[in-house]
Amino acid sequence: MIYKHNHIEVYTDGSSRGNPGPGGYGIIIKTLTRPYIKEFYQGFNYTTNNRMELLSVIISLEYLKRCNKNITIFTDSKYVTNPLHKHWILKWKKKSFLNIKNTDLWKRFLRIYNQDGKINFFWLKGHAGNYYNNRCHDLAVNASKKKLIIDYGYCKIH
Repeated sequence: MIYKHNHIEVYTDGSSRGNPGPGGYGIIIKTLTRPYIKEFYQGFNYTTNNRMELLSVIISLEYLKRCNKNITIFTDSKYVTNPLHKHWILKWKKKSFLNIKNTDLWKRFLRIYNQDGKINFFWLKGHAGNYYNNRCHDLAVNASKKKLIIDYGYCKIH
């Protein structure tokens, strides 16, 4: 079981064919101490790339919510990392996310994000040869082509 491991790596990616358009996310969760790898993906019929990038992180954290371990999340999205590393998200929250896109997802993220230092975000350049990043990208793109569901959060704002 994943909760017995000391350190967990999470790779995430999101994509959309058109922006907005059909989209999807891909996630790989792996441990460093014992061989454990789990893949997640889902496609949506009408969404944006940034929503899928952020949703991939949210889904992975929701999956790991009972896990009291060190987690490193790797993403090729500065849309995800900049608000955290540059502390923009705290300013957005104080201003009730006024004029911020994807408020529904940022609020969902904050409900599960534990700022105790056990979750670290690392930006990596996309399509630069990282196997897990490339695999997440493939999962996201393939998910956008089949079994699509509705992104209700996006539909409510548009």
